[in-house]
Amino acid sequence: MLIRPTTKADLAAVDALLARTYPKLLKADYPPSVLITALPIISRARPELLVCGTYYVAEQEGRILGAGGWTRDRKRADLGHIRHVVTDNRALRRGVGRSLMQRCFDEARSAGVVEMECWATRTAVPFYKAVGFVQVGLIDVPLAEGIVFPSVRMMREL
Repeated sequence: MLIRPTTKADLAAVDALLARTYPKLLKADYPPSVLITALPIISRARPELLVCGTYYVAEQEGRILGAGGWTRDRKRADLGHIRHVVTDNRALRRGVGRSLMQRCFDEARSAGVVEMECWATRTAVPFYKAVGFVQVGLIDVPLAEGIVFPSVRMMREL
């Protein structure tokens, strides 16, 4: 499996991965009333992330199996944020997410980051715990005017 930084050329593939996977993975942990408003927003690739240099895809034989990355906090240089992570629902439990997280941790650590924050979906909490995050509390992530997404704030030291 190859983990590589994304480019603008990955937009359609990451969009397709998010749109195909998020509805399937999240439906067990969120009511339809939340998903109907949130999915159109969270199931789209973020163009600014794709070109930031710290957002990655996991590829195998030319097929994107996962995506995710990190960004530095705007106010605190030694804090990083995990961003928009997804693993293809057909490739779960094969090390895709763990490989993406390891790349994020290694790159962030070498950039001087000592702590990572994650706003996890309810569905992803067990995964993030498995890679060293601890739950700090519940948060509502604002997505758009009047639309919030119930999430879990998690932290991990590097």
